[in-house]
Parts: sequence; structure tokens; C-alpha cells
Amino acid sequence: MEATWAAGGLEEEADVAADWARWTARLGGHAKRLETRAWLAGYLRGLLGGAERRNCWQLAAARGVDRPDGFQHLLSRARWEVDGVRDEVRARVVATLSDDEAVLIVDETGFLKKGRRSAGVKRQYSGTAGRIENSQVGVFLAYASCWGQGLIDRALFLPEEWSSDRARCREAGIDDTVAHQPKTELARAMLLRALEAGVTARWVTGDAVYGESGRLRTSLEERGQGYVFAVTGKTYVCQGLAQRAVRDLVAAIAADGRTPWARLSAGAGSQGPRESDWTAQPINTPPDRPGQRYLLVRRREEGPLT
Repeated sequence: MEATWAAGGLEEEADVAADWARWTARLGGHAKRLETRAWLAGYLRGLLGGAERRNCWQLAAARGVDRPDGFQHLLSRARWEVDGVRDEVRARVVATLSDDEAVLIVDETGFLKKGRRSAGVKRQYSGTAGRIENSQVGVFLAYASCWGQGLIDRALFLPEEWSSDRARCREAGIDDTVAHQPKTELARAMLLRALEAGVTARWVTGDAVYGESGRLRTSLEERGQGYVFAVTGKTYVCQGLAQRAVRDLVAAIAADGRTPWARLSAGAGSQGPRESDWTAQPINTPPDRPGQRYLLVRRREEGPLT
């Protein structure tokens, strides 16, 4: 039995090594120089290794390299097809985690910084810190299914003050063609890019930052793509002949004892099951678009309806 398990372990290790070689070769195909390909493979190994922090100094030390110059050159000056690598990663994630009930998720996160030279850095709200801090903000697209989740696209949010200072942009390595875009437009571009590449998902979802964008929702509706976005109480929706603020519609639902509710679980939480009651209220859908719009309202045991 021990010999069988040992043989199985060796075979599995060989399979992983072969898969790793194929994967790094595919990614390396987007770099023209052999040394860039070598640094790319080393960088990936470093990211998967045991370094406490994933900066170039720590990754170099983990790889037994005295200085981080090669990794820094790879990330800042080396010529490689960044979008091609992104497409390879997207294809790998989707193929590995593919499921008919998969979801595409748009969200942003902040990266705290101390200086002012990092691309796009400024004092702005960072979800990482939960407050306004000196930070970079990136918008990300994730593919999630019952098999796991992975990031498949990304975009740096460039504040307007950066976009109007091209000298500062050039110093940070930002091309003259890159300009300020709202986060919702960055998300919209990533979603359309994924869908046009053949990625399929049952739903697209995001918080109210993205749910407030009519242009984003319209782009998905025109493709017949289902979505579930959070919206604020100030959002207006049409129901019948009336246009109503969401907060007013929610208040009317709360006061109506005839509203049908369904209890659904969001899985186990740190303090037990996370269960809420939900109702779906139909709202007007443009006649030239497929599907039906609904306002989903959640009722928890404690707290207001949302």
C-alpha cells in the first residue's frame, strides 16, 4: 500500500510539474525576450511561494536572488503583452471553474500607499481601510462558481487630477492614451470584454456603486444578460404609470401585510445561519429589451428592509 501511494504521489507531482511547464510556456509566449520569460516564470513561482509579503524584494529573497532588479524590470519596463496574459488567465480560470450557475462579480479594492508617485495614488476612499486614505484603487472582475473563484480582469482607477497632469502620468509609466474613466465604465468595459470572449454566466452582480449606472445595466440588458445589483434608496424606478424612489417603494412594501416573502439562506456565518426573507416586485422593463426587471427587497429579523 505504501508503494502504491508513493507511486501515485510521484505521478501526481509529475502531472503538476508538466502542467506548470505548459502554463508558464503559454504565458511566456507573450514576452519576446527569453530573459523576460524566465523572470515571468520566477515571479509566478514567487507569488505561489511562502513569502510573507508579495513585493519584489521579498519575492527575490524567496527565490534566492540578492536583488529585485529583474522582477522590478519585469513589472515596470519589460515589453510583454499584458492583455494577452490577461486573456490567458481568464480562459484558464473559466475552463477550470466552469459551471452553468456561475456568476460574474464586479468590485473594487484599495491598495494603501505612503508616497505620491505610484500610478493613480491619492487620498480617496479605500474599502481595504474602510475610510479615506492615501491609496490606489483598482476595479476587478471575478468569475465565481461552486468550484471556486478567480479574478479574470482588472483596471486601475485613474483620478481626474492624474488624467489632467500628463507629466506626472508619464513619470509613473501611464501611457498618454490612458484617461480618467468612472469606475462604472471600467467595470462595463471588463464585463463586455469577457462576454464578447465567450464567457457565460447566469448572473452579473455588484454593489450600489455599479448598480447606480444605467449605462452599465442597459449594456447587460441589451445582451440578454441577467444581473443583480444593489441600488440606493435614492434610485428611481418605474412601476405602472408611476415613477417612485426605491426608498418609498420599500416603505410601501413594509406596510403591506399582503406582501409574499420567501426565506432564503446565504450559507453559514460566524454566528450561525445567515437567513433573510426576500420578495421580488416587478417594475417596468423597456419593451425593446428581453427579460423582466424586478426590485428585490430583503427583510432581516433585525434592521430595516433593504
